[in-house]
Amino acid sequence: MKNQYFKAASGMYINYFLLGMVNIILASNMVALTEQWDTDSTGISYLIAAIGIGRLLTYGITGILSDRFGRKPLIIVSTIVMLFFLVGIPFSPTYEIAFVFALLAGVSNSAMDAGTYPALTEMFPKSASSASVMVKAFVSLGATVLPFIILFLSENNLFYGYAFLLPAVIYFLNMIFLFFTSFQKVQDGHNSKEDELQLSKFISEPEFWKEGLALIIIGFTSTALFTVSQIWLPSFGQEVAGMSASNSIKLLSYYSVGSLISVLLLSVLLKKLLKPVTVILLYPMITLIAVIVILTVHTPLVLSVTSFFLGASTAGIFQLTIAIMAELFWKKKGTVTGIVSTASSLASVVLPITTGLIAKSGDISHIFLFDCFIATLGILAAVFVNYRYKKLTKHPIILK
Repeated sequence: MKNQYFKAASGMYINYFLLGMVNIILASNMVALTEQWDTDSTGISYLIAAIGIGRLLTYGITGILSDRFGRKPLIIVSTIVMLFFLVGIPFSPTYEIAFVFALLAGVSNSAMDAGTYPALTEMFPKSASSASVMVKAFVSLGATVLPFIILFLSENNLFYGYAFLLPAVIYFLNMIFLFFTSFQKVQDGHNSKEDELQLSKFISEPEFWKEGLALIIIGFTSTALFTVSQIWLPSFGQEVAGMSASNSIKLLSYYSVGSLISVLLLSVLLKKLLKPVTVILLYPMITLIAVIVILTVHTPLVLSVTSFFLGASTAGIFQLTIAIMAELFWKKKGTVTGIVSTASSLASVVLPITTGLIAKSGDISHIFLFDCFIATLGILAAVFVNYRYKKLTKHPIILK
């Protein structure tokens, strides 16, 4: 099974390596973009929110399309749409046109998620959680690499748009590669063998309005937590810790390194030692502690270390939430992936706007106080999911 779909999985992971760059590419080029469109940092945060709006408007549709027409067509379409964003942004003459391209990036992200996550669980049914969390590893790797590309362009006085055009070229080549790979064929999003296997795990069928709703909340909070960090860590470093602009951008690299190491460990530990339901509870607790430290100790060294732990503790939660959702509601993997992803995209819209408004109040520390509230909400939802999961299962199940 692994050999048969290795090429397809590799292509999907490359897409997410590039998406890791896309996730921080607007915030990382904030200075150049504010000059290009005569706006401010809040204006760029609204542009980032537009990506979330694109996701929010389309996740429900793309999830259904994934179950009906298959995973591969959606993934190919997502790549084509992302090319418009990457080529369009650096050449957008106005903020309004850039806003449209940002919406398209959200549409692309929606289609990519709705096709990729179900495809991975179907290709690797015995290691679904590990396969899903590896998506985050490649996202983190991409986010780690991008700041160094931007630094290289800046130090050599090169056009900032090359940071957009390089991923665009790789996306295009990868799209051609994926076109010639094979995906598992699925009818109506599931099959009878899988029904039998999944039903054997549970005393009774899971209830969407209980554990399903709690997982949707975690889909929101998990995205909200890393959205706040990715947008505002550099600004916090400059304004509160007194770091230079170049050093404050490096905080995103520390954050991404933490994410990468964390998900690589998870990909191994989930096979033998950890359950996904345990991780989605433990990690938000670590995030809450890290944010409290950031708010109380304002030094560059501490901020660098806590950025690493923030990256580690926010890594993979969204992917594990989808894996758990697909395990509980396996008959409609694409649809439930779309629902959880809709909650995630809502966070992508709400958090940049909300934190942008908080930043206008003049005290950036209030953004991270708000982050503490979000982490607490995620912890409470995860406690409930753990309780319901133990109640539903006949014996301890480790989702692999």
